[in-house]
Amino acid sequence: MKRVVITGAGSVNALGLNVPDTLEAMREGRCGIGPLAFRDVERLAIQIGAQVHDFHGETFFNRQQLSLYDRFTQFTLIAAREALAQAGLEFSGDLAARSGVVLGNSGGGMTTLDENYRSVYEDGKNRVHPFVVPKLMNNAAASHVSMEFNLKGPSFTVSTACASSNHAMSQAFQMVHGGLAPVMITGGSESMLCFGGVKAWEGLRVMSKDACRPFSANRNGMVQGEGAGVFVFEDFDHARARGADILAEVVGFAMTSDASDIVMPSKNGAARAIAGALSDAKLNPEDVGYINAHGTGTAANDKTECAAVADVFGAHADTLMMSSTKSMHGHCIGGTGAIELLACIMALRDGVIAPTIGYEDPDPECALDVVPNVAREASVDVALSNAFAFGGLNAVLALRRI
Repeated sequence: MKRVVITGAGSVNALGLNVPDTLEAMREGRCGIGPLAFRDVERLAIQIGAQVHDFHGETFFNRQQLSLYDRFTQFTLIAAREALAQAGLEFSGDLAARSGVVLGNSGGGMTTLDENYRSVYEDGKNRVHPFVVPKLMNNAAASHVSMEFNLKGPSFTVSTACASSNHAMSQAFQMVHGGLAPVMITGGSESMLCFGGVKAWEGLRVMSKDACRPFSANRNGMVQGEGAGVFVFEDFDHARARGADILAEVVGFAMTSDASDIVMPSKNGAARAIAGALSDAKLNPEDVGYINAHGTGTAANDKTECAAVADVFGAHADTLMMSSTKSMHGHCIGGTGAIELLACIMALRDGVIAPTIGYEDPDPECALDVVPNVAREASVDVALSNAFAFGGLNAVLALRRI
């Protein structure tokens, strides 16, 4: 079996249009959540989110490309360009034939869908643009990444709600680990911040009107974000042979299903995923120094996740650090695990633990070290990234410093 390392990272999110700016914002504990700005926002009960403001697609793409790229695809391609530039990889010959892309996404081209529903049902138009379907399909981003970078190996999209990115990265890891591909481009993206996207989420009554406060006793719901995170997963020997700069090693993963409720999380399902990732990576609980929590800021998720961590880690749960960066960049749904992986890499590579901002009141049901409000310097050898989705679908990745 092959060792799998990360040799490139890229991101677009409310904290920054690239990885350095994103990590600087995380170190500073800066909040990317604020007033939403799009058509008919005044009709919404929820008017805040972690929106990527001052983003202009024409800066990055020509007119023909923009006719094919929904906002989530644009974010993905920009992040992929950054990741591959850092990795220093170009694909041709056998490398191109065997390398591929697996991305996570939940809502597809939601802004394209929203705009065209308006056109047909509100404006009364009888025709839509001929590229609406290829623009809104969930696999659009993965397909365009494969075309732009000449990736001819296994390429597809994973859609498992809030765990989409972690499931996608798990599949990419497994492909490189098993020798199926020497390089996989992976991660995820989402852009649901439009009238229809937010209105649908309002119906669940899990959204906060003022802030995202994971693990704080006065938390009152999640806040949506948008963006993309893209990584280069590479065979360690291949990376070493070409002198690549290695960001971290991916050492294990696990996936479980609660098989119990479509929206309420299960402590047992989450715990089995965490324990499974440790087992797959051949790690002991005390090896883990940091967990990037799913940490949505809802009462049900936060206390369930803390209980699962306490069950798996026992006494070590009192000494490890766990934070939710959703407090800064919002819940980016299908792309959230990919953006959050950046915090794990920062912990391993830079020794900086991203904080959980907005933390105000201790909650006895979340009595762990959630790195409240201020980033912390600490040496970490192993980090976990948790993702627990609606539908009871759980995916946990384990990373190690190298």
